[in-house]
Amino acid sequence: MSLHLLAFLLAALAGSTMAVQGTLNASLSKIVGLLEATLIVMAVGLVTALLAIYPLGLGKGNLGKFMEAPWYTFLGGVLIVLITYGVAASIPRIGVANATTAIVTAQVVTATIIDHWGIFGMKAIPFSWWKILGLALLAAGTRIMLIR
Repeated sequence: MSLHLLAFLLAALAGSTMAVQGTLNASLSKIVGLLEATLIVMAVGLVTALLAIYPLGLGKGNLGKFMEAPWYTFLGGVLIVLITYGVAASIPRIGVANATTAIVTAQVVTATIIDHWGIFGMKAIPFSWWKILGLALLAAGTRIMLIR
């Protein structure tokens, strides 16, 4: 299996687990509260990452070098709280499929912009007419998905 295909499958797996995670977070928030559920999910994630890095030895990086990273890379921690909160807040109101449709569409549009200009140190991958057509079809599909 090629590394490209493996990366694509891993991304698809992450996408499918996002719908499940959002649903679980929304269910938890009904019991403990929305921001409280976000905190619990972050704490469980922290423990899971620590277990994966230390006892299991799955980490291959160097945490000692974290101060070498640009300041803006740490904003991912703020963004994950906003993401978790936003997903858990939207799913009970509009449903898992509708929330996920809006999320995926916004992700693809944002990712295309990041790719085009190489934002945050990413390799620049310019827009093409095919990508513009794909975004238009994605937007049309999103509109169809949001019809009740």
